[in-house]
Amino acid sequence: MVENVLTWLLNNKIELIGAILGLFYIFFSIRQHILTWPIGLLASIFYIIIFLQSGFYADMGLQVYYVVISIYGWYFWLKGKHTNEKEKIPVKTTRSVLWIKILSVTLAIFCVILFILKNYTNSTVPVMDALTTAFSISATWMLARKYIEHWIIWIFVDLVSAGLYIYKDLWPTVTLFLVYTVMAYLGYIEWKKDLKKNKEATLLK
Repeated sequence: MVENVLTWLLNNKIELIGAILGLFYIFFSIRQHILTWPIGLLASIFYIIIFLQSGFYADMGLQVYYVVISIYGWYFWLKGKHTNEKEKIPVKTTRSVLWIKILSVTLAIFCVILFILKNYTNSTVPVMDALTTAFSISATWMLARKYIEHWIIWIFVDLVSAGLYIYKDLWPTVTLFLVYTVMAYLGYIEWKKDLKKNKEATLLK
């Protein structure tokens, strides 16, 4: 039994390391800690390998995007700290005009990815793969800019993604995304508290 477990761990070490890094990433996201970004960058590198081997090409491309957005988010959170002379930049809500822009861009990304997956890959789940990828791109940008509603998008994306990974027998990743779903809800609650504090502090000025 122990030997079987050790064998499985060795055969799936890349996925397990990626899953562990992913948990730390979401934890630091909830805490609004700057370590969110370097850890997220490392997790993305591991998942580029995982998704390439599993044939999730859109998700693999998404991880490349995550590497780039991690550098951007890292810079933005540090820049915000120095510019505003605060410990961290404030949480914001997404206004209606911005929502229209985000959803329009998300739809455009979805259409492009779906076209590529259907015509240039052997993806077995092109629609759902494209959908989760498009929303993930938007949600990660919203995280970098500290828009609280990105957590709501992640709850949807994480649940759908968990179903896709069940289909591909990526069980450590299934577990990770189910935990992500719960943590995304907790993240929304925590950021909402912070948003309330910021509003109260602004009123007292």
